[in-house]
Amino acid sequence: MTTVRRCAAALAASAVLGVALAPAAHAGGDVPVTPAPSASSPAPDASSPSTAPSPSPSKPASGGLPAGLYGTKDPTYDGVWRQSLALLGQYTGGYKPAKAAVTWLKGQQCANGAFPAYRADPTTPCDTTTAVDSNSTAAAVQALSSLGGQRPAMRRAVAWLRSVQNADGGWSYTPGTPSDANSTSLVIGAFTAAGVRPSSVRSPEGKNAYDALVGFAIPCEPGADAGAFAYQPDADGRLSANEDATGAAVLAGLGKRMVTAPVPPGPAPDCVRTAAPSPERAARNGAAHLVSALGPSGHLVQPPLPGTDDSTPLPDVGNTADAVVALAAAGYGNQAAQALEWLKTNAAGWAEENGPAAYAQLLFAAHATGTDPRDFGGVDLVQRLNATGPTPTPLPSASASATTASAADDAAGPVLPWAVGTALVACAGLGLLIRRRGRARRS
Repeated sequence: MTTVRRCAAALAASAVLGVALAPAAHAGGDVPVTPAPSASSPAPDASSPSTAPSPSPSKPASGGLPAGLYGTKDPTYDGVWRQSLALLGQYTGGYKPAKAAVTWLKGQQCANGAFPAYRADPTTPCDTTTAVDSNSTAAAVQALSSLGGQRPAMRRAVAWLRSVQNADGGWSYTPGTPSDANSTSLVIGAFTAAGVRPSSVRSPEGKNAYDALVGFAIPCEPGADAGAFAYQPDADGRLSANEDATGAAVLAGLGKRMVTAPVPPGPAPDCVRTAAPSPERAARNGAAHLVSALGPSGHLVQPPLPGTDDSTPLPDVGNTADAVVALAAAGYGNQAAQALEWLKTNAAGWAEENGPAAYAQLLFAAHATGTDPRDFGGVDLVQRLNATGPTPTPLPSASASATTASAADDAAGPVLPWAVGTALVACAGLGLLIRRRGRARRS
């Protein structure tokens, strides 16, 4: 879900600083939030100045990185993103994140509710140069929803997301730019985690997130792109398959977030052509595309970077993990089995290089498929994630999950044998075509 997001985050920051249920079945009550803007009341400026510092911010530690932050690499473009995934991964693995880690994440929030990719000094209030974005904000909401007692921060974030919804019902990475499938999908997951029906959040033009999401779906016509989702239309309005966007949109079309419990597998998905597909139908068409894209190799590939001489496609580990989550969440775990085995054999080095968010992605794949994350191809994903930041504490029992902020659609999934006695999370969880995960995801 995140290959292109980190690269676009860098560009967005530079630009700002230089200038298996259908969605309707999710009936969670709306969180009381600031009303969405009406046609007569324009949305607030996405980067409107904050008037107060965030609560209990963490200052940089002596080594240069903030206390409480996971990972050791430069957090400029992914600090909030990797922290959010790390917290989700820990809770999924049966651990309560350290207070310092939660404090750091909450300290990144601006007074208007938005989160930036990273701000080095959270004691300084956000202003018009603070590069807030929908992806960091949506990921933070999904992470906070797993912790319990985080409603005030979640309400502010949801209110800000409402305020920057585009006319087509979707979201872009940077407010004020055209909607994209990845950002829209992440926001759908955030609303679901917060107990807000995504279909109830409408733009002044009456469009909701699913209206925008279906607009990125490629029809089921002959061709390799059939059923896939595009990140955005090109300059001529054409849609081209993007595996990152497709994995994200499959989850969103089913009303799910980044972390999902196992769903009993059923028959393989088909790409069914309809004149006006529902969000669920579009998601299942996307799943059919992912099965085809995984192919005999059992993994997705990323194209070579522009300007390089080597044209050999490289395995795309991160998007393969996301595809496994999407397929398993849609009830197509059998079709993800080969990809899961490929990840067990090939993903350890990638995760070690890319850090907390990468380990979290693999944890999500293990969780969605009912796989023991402590023996993922011989690797203890939980231990390795925990080692990248402040030490968490084991959750005492599965009943601890009752503190989860949202009533989860995924909670009805079977309790996994390896997870008896631990909390299993049911809630949670850019705009470039450069999809090289090693460069796109800093951790």
